[in-house]
Amino acid sequence: MKRITLAACIALAVFTGACAKKKIVVQSPPTPSSTPNAATPDAPKPIATVQRPATTNIQTAAPAKPDVMTTKERADLNAALGRLEDAMFDYDKSTIRNDAAKTLGDDVAVIRTTLARFPGERITIEGHCDQRGSDEYNMALGERRAQASKEFLVNMGISGGQLATITYGKERPQCNDNSEECYQRNRRAHLTANAR
Repeated sequence: MKRITLAACIALAVFTGACAKKKIVVQSPPTPSSTPNAATPDAPKPIATVQRPATTNIQTAAPAKPDVMTTKERADLNAALGRLEDAMFDYDKSTIRNDAAKTLGDDVAVIRTTLARFPGERITIEGHCDQRGSDEYNMALGERRAQASKEFLVNMGISGGQLATITYGKERPQCNDNSEECYQRNRRAHLTANAR
């Protein structure tokens, strides 16, 4: 029995010693010599490095575009818009005629330049009617004329967000004669810069 116990103790000691953790020794790589070794012609040569000074990345912002017109700029724009012809409409119609299309097409360059320079601005398209018909009917007709003009300008590349519409119906006539010539002058879409 003593032999079995002694044999068991020896076996246990051998087993425990075999499972003990081994220390791993890490060897550092040899330092390269300053002279190349003739035996190893393909050994990499040391590369000279140059330290660059730290740079600060400073970005200069472009000057911001003015968002709102001055009073003088607004007056100049309204004068320029006032020199443009109004888009005229037929009696009881809100469709864009050929002459109105040409007029609005001629206005596009002025509008585009202005809105590009002042992205916070909007141009108002006023819809007007002649003095015939009820106030309520002419208000609706004037709105349709302003909207038709706006759609035309948007199709020409003007941002719809920078165009506003308003209707005056027959409230702001250019003349009050009871003649077709006067009626025609009152059936129009007129452009103006928004007052602020």
